[in-house]
Amino acid sequence: MAIDKFVTIQSPCVPVAIENVDTDQIIPARFLKATERKDFDINLFRDWRYDNNDQPIADFPLNNSKYSGSVLVSGKNFGSGSSREHAAWAIYDYGFRVVVSSFFADIFKGNALNNGLLPVQVTPVFLASIFAAIKNDSKAEVEVNLDNQTITLLATGEKESFEINSYKKECLQKGYDDIDYLISIKDKIEAYENK
Repeated sequence: MAIDKFVTIQSPCVPVAIENVDTDQIIPARFLKATERKDFDINLFRDWRYDNNDQPIADFPLNNSKYSGSVLVSGKNFGSGSSREHAAWAIYDYGFRVVVSSFFADIFKGNALNNGLLPVQVTPVFLASIFAAIKNDSKAEVEVNLDNQTITLLATGEKESFEINSYKKECLQKGYDDIDYLISIKDKIEAYENK
């Protein structure tokens, strides 16, 4: 699967200020019957975005026109629950490139990185600062610099560093999935095998 190369992102944020968001809330199990990666973005947070009559719930952030951007900000413990990769697909295909939280479930974090989505884990204090800035100004922006591994809240200048595996960092920077990476070092692999 081709993914976009990750460049420094400066964007407003979409706040989903809920803790313990599990993968069934991100993409409900009833939408996992598809045999191809298509329309998962439509069902992102489906049960929170739409009522029982399939009408948008106006106050849910993804339905609120005052929020936009490629950065999703959520409460502590994002992506817990089942190991479904579809959760990362739904978020990426919706247009998010970054998810910010104070804690990520390990399997979700791996799935996100494998699909071009950068999980940025910050301290609870910094997360609270982001939510406060968005509450004050719905267009408040963050800058996510993958090269330097920093996230900056532009309204205040507050900055934090985040951790990322060096291999996954390189893949995001080059727009590679694991297969793309192996193809990029094909010559080295062949040279090793010929020894």
